[in-house]
Formats: sequence, structure tokens, C-alpha cells
Amino acid sequence: MASTGLMLPPPSVDQPFMYVSALGGGNIRIPCDLVVDGNSQGESISCPSLAFSLRHSKTKSWVVFDLGIRRNLEGYTPLSQELIKAMKLAPVVNQTVTESLVKGGVFPDQVETDHTGDHEPFTRATFVVGEGCRELLTSGYPIDPNSFSFSTTLPHERTKFLPLSDFSLPIGPFPLALDFFGDGSTYVIDAHCARVIEHTGGHTNILARTSSDGAWILLGGDSAHDYRLIAGEEEVAHSIGSSGHIRCMHGDKEKAVENIARIRSLLGIPRVQVLIAHDSKWYENKGSAAFLPGIIQPLTA
Repeated sequence: MASTGLMLPPPSVDQPFMYVSALGGGNIRIPCDLVVDGNSQGESISCPSLAFSLRHSKTKSWVVFDLGIRRNLEGYTPLSQELIKAMKLAPVVNQTVTESLVKGGVFPDQVETDHTGDHEPFTRATFVVGEGCRELLTSGYPIDPNSFSFSTTLPHERTKFLPLSDFSLPIGPFPLALDFFGDGSTYVIDAHCARVIEHTGGHTNILARTSSDGAWILLGGDSAHDYRLIAGEEEVAHSIGSSGHIRCMHGDKEKAVENIARIRSLLGIPRVQVLIAHDSKWYENKGSAAFLPGIIQPLTA
């Protein structure tokens, strides 16, 4: 539960907000012992790879947060392909995020801002990422044959890197945030500490208003791969594999746990919902209304 002193900023008069919709982006199997502490090797959980569409209530600007997983294994670098096979992740993509957008009535060239993923369909979008992603454009594959990411993962001319100095605004439990539109509707949260080991640097979360009168949603991305970690029911897995290598989904377990604890503290604040990209429980009970062209309904008082 959140402390009694933990607050999010109240809405202003005629407060802008975001219409948030879920987007299907495939499913993936993740070994339990990499996610939740105490699980034996061999067990796995099937997780969705959710992305999200956000539309500004006043400017009608479209933002896409994450782009799910790729349909073809060949779309990953050789090292990533080896990891996917070794971990038996078995990705299944019946509908890509791009296809989910089109099904919901939004064409990729309407999207103005994106987080990261397969950029080719998004011909007009500016890709906004943390400064830690800059290394992708200088030392990704094939420049570095052992990289998990392509040097072409992001279009150079349409990528905006957010330096840590831009994250100067504390909000709620998060000490480092950026008011993205400058109107209190959407905050980008610095969560680089939660970075997943095979993912890009500069990991961010989004904290967005979902109504003009005080409702919020936290989109946690890969901050956790099981909602039980957010709820505090389980602990982040961290073990030594048979080869002597550390087995953990996060590059820094302690900092990931710290970020998860901050997210958890939001659960004690009225009208705040929390979603992560791999929330199996929510996905099972999703209902079509939460997916584009529908929206995730804001919590009421």
C-alpha cells in the first residue's frame, strides 16, 4: 500500500488526458525460474506482449508505447535468435501491433510518436527513447556481432533521445520524470534501472491521466514479467545457472526491485491502475472493449 503522504498532482481546470487502448502484439513463453523466485527450472508461463495506443484528448496526437514482438525469428539479431531458442520462448504472433492498429482504425502513418520496435511501418513517427538507446546506433549488430539489437533498430533521422537531465520532475513515487506534452497529461518515467538484459537501454514507463477529473494509468512495460511481482506476492528471480552465469530477467536486480516497489506504491492510490506488457491475468480477462478502437476505461471514484 502507498504511504498516506504519497500523492499524484490534482487535475487542472479543463485538464487534458489520454485515451489509452491496449494493442495485441503476440504471446511468448517465459521460463518461470527467470521471473519468480523459487520456481523450478522447466516450468514456463505464457505471457502476452502488450503494447498501448495513447491519444491526446485535445490535440488528438497518437502515441504508441512499445511494438510487441516480431513475427519472424529472422527479424532478430543472431545472438537474440540463439537466446530465444535456448530459453524456449516460442513466440507466437497471430497479430502484430501494426495489424492491431489497423484493425482498430489507425494506420501507422497517423502515429506521431513511438517508443521502440519495428519502425518501418511508421513512416511519420518520431521515436522517443532514453539516452541509453543511443549506443544501438553506434555499436549494434552487425557492427558488434554479439549485440542483441540492430544498429538500424531506430531511424537515425527520426529518433529523439531523452537525456537523463530532461527527467527533472518528481511525481508520486518516481523521482525522475518528464512532463512529455507539458500539460500534465503524460509523464515519461525514467526506469532504466529495470532494463531487461536482452532489451535496449533507456527503459521508460509511462504515467498518464485517463480522465480530466483524476484517473491515472501506469504502463510499466518490462518492469516486471508477472503481476504478482507488482502486487508483492512474489519476489524477482535471481539464481546461478548450471554454467555459472546469473539467471535473471533484469540487468540489475536490486534496481529493478526498487522500481517495482515504486510501481507497487501506486496500488494504494485511488483511481490508479497499473498494467505491464506481460500481464497474463489482465489479458485473460481483458474483454474486447479495452483494445483499440475501444479504450481502457478510467477508474471511477
